Amino acid sequence: MAVQPDRRERAALDPRALDALADAGRAAARGGRLTEVLQGAVEAAAALTGAEVALVRVADAERGDLEVRAVAASSPALAVQLEGTRVPLGELPRDESGLEDAPRALAELANELGIEAAFVLPVIVGDEVLGSLELLHGVAFDDGAVAAARFAVAQIALAIRAYAGSTKQQLDGRDEVLRAAGEALAAGADAGHAESRVLRLGLELTGAEGAVLWWLKGDGEAERGPAVGRADDLLEVPQTGVAETEGRVSVTNSLGEPAFGLFQLVFPPGVTPASHLVGLLGEFAVRAAQPLRAAERARVLGSELEQTRALLAVVAQANRELSLSHTLHTAVDRVSELVGATRLAVYLLEDGKLAAAAERGLAGPHVRVAEELLTLATGRFRARGFVSVDDVSIERGLAPVADALAEAGIEAAVALPLVVGHDTIGLLAVYPDRGRPLTTNESELLGALAGQLAVSVQNARLHERATRLGAELEAALGAERASARQLGAQYEISKAFSESLRLDVTLDAVARTMVELLDVDAAVLRMPDARREQLLPLALHVAEDRLLAPVRSILFRPQPLGVDAIRRLFQGGGPIVLDAETAQALGGSHALLVPFLEKGSTAAIVPIATPAEVLGSLTLLSFGPDRPVDRETIESALSISGQAALAIDNARLYQQQKDFADSMRRSLLPQVRPDVLGLDIGEVYAASAHLEIGGDLYDYFALEDGRLAVVLGDVTGHGVDAAADMAMAKFVFRSLVREHPLPADFLASANDVVVGEIAVGKFITMLYLLIEPGRGEVAVASAGHPPPRLVGADGTVTGVEARGLALGVDEGMTYDEVRVELEPGGSVVLYTDGVIEARRGDELYGVARLDALLSRRHAIRAEDIAASVIQSARNFTGGELFDDCAVVVLKRTP
Repeated sequence: MAVQPDRRERAALDPRALDALADAGRAAARGGRLTEVLQGAVEAAAALTGAEVALVRVADAERGDLEVRAVAASSPALAVQLEGTRVPLGELPRDESGLEDAPRALAELANELGIEAAFVLPVIVGDEVLGSLELLHGVAFDDGAVAAARFAVAQIALAIRAYAGSTKQQLDGRDEVLRAAGEALAAGADAGHAESRVLRLGLELTGAEGAVLWWLKGDGEAERGPAVGRADDLLEVPQTGVAETEGRVSVTNSLGEPAFGLFQLVFPPGVTPASHLVGLLGEFAVRAAQPLRAAERARVLGSELEQTRALLAVVAQANRELSLSHTLHTAVDRVSELVGATRLAVYLLEDGKLAAAAERGLAGPHVRVAEELLTLATGRFRARGFVSVDDVSIERGLAPVADALAEAGIEAAVALPLVVGHDTIGLLAVYPDRGRPLTTNESELLGALAGQLAVSVQNARLHERATRLGAELEAALGAERASARQLGAQYEISKAFSESLRLDVTLDAVARTMVELLDVDAAVLRMPDARREQLLPLALHVAEDRLLAPVRSILFRPQPLGVDAIRRLFQGGGPIVLDAETAQALGGSHALLVPFLEKGSTAAIVPIATPAEVLGSLTLLSFGPDRPVDRETIESALSISGQAALAIDNARLYQQQKDFADSMRRSLLPQVRPDVLGLDIGEVYAASAHLEIGGDLYDYFALEDGRLAVVLGDVTGHGVDAAADMAMAKFVFRSLVREHPLPADFLASANDVVVGEIAVGKFITMLYLLIEPGRGEVAVASAGHPPPRLVGADGTVTGVEARGLALGVDEGMTYDEVRVELEPGGSVVLYTDGVIEARRGDELYGVARLDALLSRRHAIRAEDIAASVIQSARNFTGGELFDDCAVVVLKRTP
């Protein structure tokens, strides 16, 4: 809000403002209405003090709060917004105060308007709080303004006291009734009946014969809502303002800002509302918007709550029954109820083919349609996660099954794949009528239901399979439990390995799974050290947190590998059941278990072995005699350990391959960062989660004249070919930079070399930068690479838009050269496309998010800026980068 510095001084000397305050006192003496008296007083107070906003609150002892009864503000809309609002009496300071002790509502208003000065004067006579005068201004109030405000408070106190004997001020005419009705509506009581109250009040207070609410949709169209009175023939969407149709005048006002609806009043033939009444109706609509919006929000939340309850009911019932048939038919019935669909089906994949498992209202070859929808969902629409077709006749992806669509009578379709882990197990499809697409809420509900249904179906399948297997084998309850443990453990271990290939994560998953599924108190996994002299503890899990410290102190210690029993275990022997004597003989951490074993605890050591070798040992411990580590527990552990060993072996192999790939990457990147006077240089290279070597590279070269040449590029492809092209690109840079130091000349020469060396169909994007640190002059040329970001010392960020074709596409190319100045404290940031193309679902990290980060972090060291960029991209994706990312930061030191 603009503030004139001299406004307050001129106002304090304006005799007209003093006259206005005197007029307010005279109005009180005449017995005029309190609202008029207070309005005159607050306008005079605003003029005398130069306040941007002034308001008077009057105490309501019965309600225990203060109500705004008069407002002076430059914006009429702001005045309407403030009138009638209330604050608790307890928030009013008992003495004159500033913004820090102001009522919360006034502080929030000041923050919203960007005003930093406030003055609150309570109106107190004796010990009785009558009200308050509250002022907002862009600069602090001086002594003259404070004295004027106190004078105004005295007049306000006299006015309020003059009316103190009246139990309730009577409303004067229909204008006051409209204002009061609008304030009552804005109070928002009973949002469930807001629409009928607005319509009825509109009729009763204006003399209109009909009232209609119109709701504005997202596409700008209006839909007729509820109506009262003679409004049945009002079918056309009105325009805001006053209009005349067939001899009747109507007044239409917008609801809300931005508008979410229209409020229309229609007057009897021959009746035209006065202009001041038209204005009051607009004020009434502003206040009526609040309860109407609250009512709509309550309806939406209620609908979403009911749908969420229905979803939870479906999942809970499916989990209780664990019957595949019952789960599917229950899901179909409830989906039909939730989205109002009469035709839908759940399809499951069996032996690679889709089959209808539960359906409603369908006939004909709808399975063929479902197969094509599943192809689209896992293909072209994979990133979206579902297929939504409002008109199947114009969707080219369904053209191959046009005959099946016609025969089955399918006009539109919404299909969601049922996915568990990374496996698609089926499809949920709803076939609504053409022209009746599902709402966003219904689509989101279907998405949530599809995820839960997939898990429930998988659980039901596993349950039925386990039950069938138990019946066939006539196994005892203990055998069934052991089988369930094995399946669960294999799933958990496989899941941990599929979610993260890190060795430490896999080892932790094995230890945790053994504790949870074998119902033991602790498990520790050990593997031999490099010299195979000791077994080193690498993972520990306990059933209860309180056991962690004591168990760690006992078991999480190295164990000699040369003990006979341990050596036999690693030579292919069986598990070792620990008793006090055996534990003492093993020595090491196992000897510390002797006191527990003598008191009834049980323990055993089982090998973790592949068919080729024993990888490690797993010690299981149970303190409770009622849950012993017995033969059944050991056999279950041995069954699970085979899957665990494969996961550990794979993780170990992955780690070796990753170490090799990292070594290859490091060998192609600069080993030493140049030391250039006047420059702070930082870089970070982050490899992707894939094992293959990416194609990102960067390098530096300090020229003899003190300038620094920097190159950053991205080679197409991954793996060995990409590594070879990286090496070639690095050689090209090192061999050409001395003879062609200028950016445009260098890229042109480099392109001539790369065209002859790179394979057909491949190319290299490259950014070349030449910086003279002393003068801060930066020259840039680009061969199809993302433009670098120039960060000012004040945090402003701009792109250096150098353009040119990637290297290796065509010979004889020329390149533009852009020159910019790097001010002291400023930075230039180079990056590969893996940063801005980091993905979270369908959303990319993007240049805008990068610029915002650079602006926030511009003042830190160059290396920290580069690390912040990589960490921000990693956080955006949820922890894993799926493309290599390189960032180089050159910061000119002051």
